[in-house]
Amino acid sequence: MNELEYKSFYELVGKLNGWDFSKVKSTSEGAKWDFFREVSQRCKQSDILLDIGTGGGEALISIADTALLLVGIDESSAMVKTANENIKKLNKKNVRVLKMDSERISFPELFFDVVCSRHAPFYADEVAKVLINDGIFLTQQVSEGDKSNIKQAFGRGQAFGVPEGTLKDQYISELSQAGFKDIQSFEYDATDYFKTYEDLIFLLKYTPIIPGFGTHENDFDILEKFIETYQTGKGIMTNSKRFMISARK
Repeated sequence: MNELEYKSFYELVGKLNGWDFSKVKSTSEGAKWDFFREVSQRCKQSDILLDIGTGGGEALISIADTALLLVGIDESSAMVKTANENIKKLNKKNVRVLKMDSERISFPELFFDVVCSRHAPFYADEVAKVLINDGIFLTQQVSEGDKSNIKQAFGRGQAFGVPEGTLKDQYISELSQAGFKDIQSFEYDATDYFKTYEDLIFLLKYTPIIPGFGTHENDFDILEKFIETYQTGKGIMTNSKRFMISARK
């Protein structure tokens, strides 16, 4: 999936669903952290927080009580619309979500106390520009080895064939070049169990794990064989591989 295809896909998901996977019935074993809990633990009540690539705003809204003002940005108009509907529905008056490209963040310099980004691209120089001195940046990203058995079954997928650690090393290098210090990285590889066939289909339709899932002639045949192979008493087994980076400006 090239950049243009991904943007079109992301816009469609924003219109249909936001970035909300609460309907998917699954369990996970081995996750070492909850990202937005990590973010909230680094916030003070007086802080202003920026969330890059906020999607439908579900996660950002969940930590609304931990900071003075929480601002989300997203490049998708549909995601921003969904996020603002969610904010209104839940009456979170200290949360704002705006349409903005993470490559050109148009806020004043040194404006935010904390900046975060989960599963969305960021640009270290732009983060450094809007983050206060001694401010904290946190990101969680999908590792190349995520959903490895699914990608092996389909012979294609997000970062399929890319060496493990490529994205993490790139981001660490970019943060260092932008002047960040105390850069630390963490990883986990959790085991996921999806309860039903429909739960797994929902995941594949609304994420870029398998680009164009359902549009290739044999996709559903491959999926059925995959489920036969990886069905367990706990559900259909795969993995979630994540890395997190924390850095101080």
